[in-house]
Amino acid sequence: MKPYRLAITHSLILSYGLHNRMRIFKPHHASFHDLTRFHTPEYIRFLYSLRPEADNIENSLDYNLGEDCPVFEGMHTFLELYAGGSIDAARKLCAQECDIAINWAGGLHHAHKQEASGFCYVNDIVLGIMELLKYHPRVLYIDIDIHHGDGVQEAFYLTDRVMTISFHKYGNQFFPGTGDTDETGLGQGKYTSVNVPLRNGIDDEHYLGLFKPIIEQAMYIYQPGAVVLQCGADSLNLDRLGCFNLSHTGHGECVKYVKSFNLPMLVLGGGGYTVANVSRAWTYETALLCGEKVDNVIPQSNDYRKYFSDGLLIPGLSGCPYENQNGRSYLETLRATVMTNLRMLQGAPSVQMKELPGDLQNGARCLRGGVHSTYTK
Repeated sequence: MKPYRLAITHSLILSYGLHNRMRIFKPHHASFHDLTRFHTPEYIRFLYSLRPEADNIENSLDYNLGEDCPVFEGMHTFLELYAGGSIDAARKLCAQECDIAINWAGGLHHAHKQEASGFCYVNDIVLGIMELLKYHPRVLYIDIDIHHGDGVQEAFYLTDRVMTISFHKYGNQFFPGTGDTDETGLGQGKYTSVNVPLRNGIDDEHYLGLFKPIIEQAMYIYQPGAVVLQCGADSLNLDRLGCFNLSHTGHGECVKYVKSFNLPMLVLGGGGYTVANVSRAWTYETALLCGEKVDNVIPQSNDYRKYFSDGLLIPGLSGCPYENQNGRSYLETLRATVMTNLRMLQGAPSVQMKELPGDLQNGARCLRGGVHSTYTK
């Protein structure tokens, strides 16, 4: 989770002139109050007490801080900004100041209520969804990271106001070890947790053959007011920690398809450990979200062009490095199981909405003409 993934992505967006199709905002630093709307005060206080040179490693283990979630210089600022970006993006959507809001620094879906996990310290996705729920009766969360979106699923497992759909690698002790089809929610949230567990080597054709009909069915049955899409790029071909055969165009087709439903849309980053491929994917997907076609040759003026040996935004694929272990029978059974679970909802849950919070009412009154995409840096 190298932060310079974001620097390269931002540089490419500027080189292609995509910033001219968006309004760019500097996010606020998420406050203690912001973070404790989901996380426990004890956990957030402990995060703020940590320093790289501190010797309280024993207590750190109580909150799962260590090898996968190291303490580093600037950690507090980092988590405040990526969480603040997702909160601000959601608020822009609620105030109808944009139709699409993007925070590539966000999407850290593994963080739990009182512990870190998988390089994720605070769960900006949950915080963003909580903002959207102030205005929208139902929110659909879609996760295309190679890892299961466990932290988000867990946060909303007991409510029908959020449906979570995760497409991910499952089995053989792959992190985080959750996300089978029988994890469907509990109580009021029964059948609003949807999991699509995949095996090694899935390619564009078979991935999209599941993704599109499942998302179409979820949209029809659940009738969300807004969508949150986590675009983890470790599901791409040749990711250092991944094992799928998705191309950049296949990954981008998921983004394009979700956009086609014309709902308020919060787009977030996530995993991705081959830096050049991550920045290419998120730049390409920014162009798709802006409705722009860009040249496949990366501009010569880009400061990071040396990271791309072929000089291309969308690299060519020389075959699929992983054997596709997702056989026809497995995929047909998986699709049938997921579709059956979705039909169990029997229509969109009704929600008794209260008066809008004051901050959203004020935001709506201040709405300026036009609809724009928002990119939070």
